[in-house]
Parts: sequence; structure tokens; C-alpha cells
Amino acid sequence: MALTITSPAFFHNEDIPPEFTCDGLDVSPPLEWSGVPEQAKSLVLVVEDPDAPDPAAPKMVWVHWLLYNLPPTTTSFEQGITGGDLPPGAKEGINNWQQKGYGGPCPPIGRHRYFFKLFALDTVLDELEEPTTAELAKAMDGHILDQAELIGLYQR
Repeated sequence: MALTITSPAFFHNEDIPPEFTCDGLDVSPPLEWSGVPEQAKSLVLVVEDPDAPDPAAPKMVWVHWLLYNLPPTTTSFEQGITGGDLPPGAKEGINNWQQKGYGGPCPPIGRHRYFFKLFALDTVLDELEEPTTAELAKAMDGHILDQAELIGLYQR
């Protein structure tokens, strides 16, 4: 069975409800996943916007959330999960606001895509401490067993 990630709050390639954005409560949406490979030692969740700042002329990938060392037995997150609610061993990286935690969609112009990427790894990334996206990607290199993504859309 392949790794999959979904949300009961929105469908793949559909609009993210405003409550999960800067125009609402700015809390993380509920997420569910399945199909984690048996040999997985940890999971990584990255939420990013490749359309920043303007989908007509993107200049960067804006990182909204980085979580790593999630236990492979974890299968979901409730709405509004914070660092204190994470499963034992799970850690947060640094997003583009230079802080830990979820930062919801808040596009300055146009309709943006938000990629919720889930990775199953054959290792635990113990050597990392509050990594950036680049540091996390480098540590994950060669350790990805499977990956899945959920894309949500948002326009202000």
C-alpha cells in the first residue's frame, strides 16, 4: 500500500478553508495518513508554498511548517496541533518566519498552492536541532522510503 496523506478539512487540489489561514484562526488543518512502510523509522512533514510571492512570477518556496522524527505509528494530527501536542520524539524545524510551528497561508497576491508533503524515512534524524528546510532536506537525502503529498489552494 502506498503512502497517502489527506485532510478531512479539504480535498486534494481544492481550497483550504479560511480558518487554517492568516485570515482565520491560523491553525493547522487536521491531517490523516496511511500506508507507512513497515521499515520506516520516522516521518517528516513539510508544508510549503512554491508560488511565493506571486504565482505569475514565483521567486521562492515559502516554508510554512517543518516537523520531523514523527513516530511511524502516528497516523493523524488534530486541527490546531502545536509543538506541545506532538508525539514523543517529534521535533519542529524553522519555517520562513524564522520560528517553529505552523504558519497558515497568507498569500499577498493570486491563488497559491500549498503542498503538505509527508516522507517516510529509514532513519531517525537525531543529529538535527531546529533545522531549516535545506538542513532537513540534506539530512533526509538517501533515507526516503516513500513520500506523499496533499495540495491545498488559497487566495485572499
